[in-house]
Amino acid sequence: MLIYLKRNLIFIMCMILAFTTACKKSKNDPIEKKGIQLTTDARFGAVLTDKDGKTLYFFATDVAGTANCTGPCETIWPLYYSADASTDMNLNAAEVGEITRADGRKQSTYKGYPLYYYQNDAAAGEIKGDGVGGIWFVAKPDYSLMLANTQLVGLNTKQYTSAYAEGTGNTRYFTDANGRTVYAFSPDKNGKNTFTKADLSNNSIWPVYEAELKSLPSIITKDLIGVIDVFGKKQMTYKGWPLYYFNQDAKRGDNKGVSVGAFPGFWPVLNATTTVAPAP
Repeated sequence: MLIYLKRNLIFIMCMILAFTTACKKSKNDPIEKKGIQLTTDARFGAVLTDKDGKTLYFFATDVAGTANCTGPCETIWPLYYSADASTDMNLNAAEVGEITRADGRKQSTYKGYPLYYYQNDAAAGEIKGDGVGGIWFVAKPDYSLMLANTQLVGLNTKQYTSAYAEGTGNTRYFTDANGRTVYAFSPDKNGKNTFTKADLSNNSIWPVYEAELKSLPSIITKDLIGVIDVFGKKQMTYKGWPLYYFNQDAKRGDNKGVSVGAFPGFWPVLNATTTVAPAP
């Protein structure tokens, strides 16, 4: 009986040792990286990369979610696509998607932006493409503002230039992280919202832009951003201009608000060259 108990005890101890060893081995084994990854850069903070650490980029002209880098552009900015779901647990999987381009190829997206490489990034960790042409930016998960570069088309369906005259041509302007246009209100003053009513009855038409300040495109700096209290809402400002959405912008890339008001530009879009709001 004693021999039997000893044998059982030895068997149980061996099983525990084997299980512990297996667990340790499993815990220490590196997880194979697949899909989009998050990497921390000393200058840019959290950035998106491929599984090998190569940096990914957003193109401002793609604000509507359509890939506009084609032909010769692709030589410099090759598209990124992975059919694999990301293995990075710090990445919001709901923000990852894909599109089918006009030529039938697939391209991965993040927050609706098609993703690209930059040909001059020779090695993992290099970020040489940010700011190129003022319209290419390193892909990040936490932009508070993003830049668009596209045609202005008012609620009246007319096309406008950056001077708010009728005409064609891309205009650069800020959006939120998901490509939704943000506007200023021409009568506003520096840090003073003159549009929103105390009962918020008109906030459904031009909602104040509420966002936590995180990352910004490298063409602007955080000292240009502020927050004001508007009847209990925290409204972001840029160069003193309170920021708003327009409720008729039904999809990303829409900028219909530019034709609303006394004249085109009564609700202007904003960009890096916008002048500081006037003093109250």
